[in-house]
This record gives sequence, C-alpha cells and structure tokens, in this order.
Amino acid sequence: MSLLTLTLFIAGFVLLVYGAELLVRGASKLALAAGISPLVIGLTVVAYGTSAPELAVSVQSSFAGVADIAVGNVVGSNIANVLLILGISAVIAPLMVSIQLVRLEVPLMIALSVLVLLLGGDGRIGRVDGLLFFAGGLVYTIVTIWQSRRETAARQKEQSIDPIDEQSPAGAKQITFQLGLIVSGLVLLVIGANWLVNGAVVIATHFG
Repeated sequence: MSLLTLTLFIAGFVLLVYGAELLVRGASKLALAAGISPLVIGLTVVAYGTSAPELAVSVQSSFAGVADIAVGNVVGSNIANVLLILGISAVIAPLMVSIQLVRLEVPLMIALSVLVLLLGGDGRIGRVDGLLFFAGGLVYTIVTIWQSRRETAARQKEQSIDPIDEQSPAGAKQITFQLGLIVSGLVLLVIGANWLVNGAVVIATHFG
C-alpha cells in the first residue's frame, strides 16, 4: 500500500464531506425559496444531501464490482445515524420530536429496514428490488414536498408573507448562486467517491 493510495483515500473522504456540505447548503436555500417547510427540508433535502456521499460511494462501488462496500456503506451509515449521531445530539441537548416523525417517518423507517431484511434474505438485492426502492423514494419525496408546499402556501396567505420572487434581479442572482453550489457539490461528490472507493479497495486488499 503506497502513500499515494492513502492520500487519495483521505482526499476522497474530504471531498465527499465538503461536496455534501455545498449540496445541502444550496438545495436548502432553494427549498426555502420554493416554500418548503424546515421539517420537510430536513426530511428530504438535507437527508438526501447528507446521504449523497453514501450514494456516490455505493454507485462507484457497484460499477467497480465491490458489492460488499456498496451494501455495507448503506447499512453501516444508517446504524451510525441512529446510534451515534442521534445519540450524541440528544446528549448535547434534548431534542424536540415532531408528531409527524413519530406517526409517519419513524414507522416508515422501521418498515423499510424490515423490507431490506426480507429482500436481502436470499443474499442478493437485484435490479427489481432496486427499482422498487427507488420508486418508493420518488413517491415519498413528491408527496412530502407537495403537502409542505400546500401547507406553506396556506400559511403565507393567512400571514400575508410574500415568497422570494425569482423573476427579480436579486431573486434570480440568489437562485443562480445556489444552483452553482449544488453543481459544485455534485462534482466534488463524484470525484471524492472515485478516490475513496479506489483507495478503500487497495487498502482492503493489502490487509487481506
């Protein structure tokens, strides 16, 4: 294992973190401008944005023929999110939990975990299974955003709050800047995933 391999592995990790940060920042601002509530931004934009490194690594691993990294990356990150990230956050300061999370998102998360267990019980998650998960993700995202926009529009109408006008020079400039952040974040994610996976494969091979 060469120093270059270790350097690429670390650099890939750094690019993934920074790329995800740019992606989340840009997408969150656009979502707020589009009238999406902070809760839904957390459930969709931030959740997907912070999962972008896992997506990039898993896709790159699939192309490289390293399925164990692809699956282990997803399962391991979910375990870490619940046990470590949620646990540490609650230790630092008690967390207020939305009723919507308790009634819908948490049961949905548990159901999806059981579904992964069932579909992967034969030792394989195939293309049909992948399409099922992907379609479910699209439906969930569309329905959640649609409900949020409807609720936000009703609130703005009651409180006479004007959304950001994307036709104005200031609004157009802001949107362009956020789109630039999103594109930059995606580019860094792709490059970082490639370096990280290639480095991880070499390191794993070196240690047997």
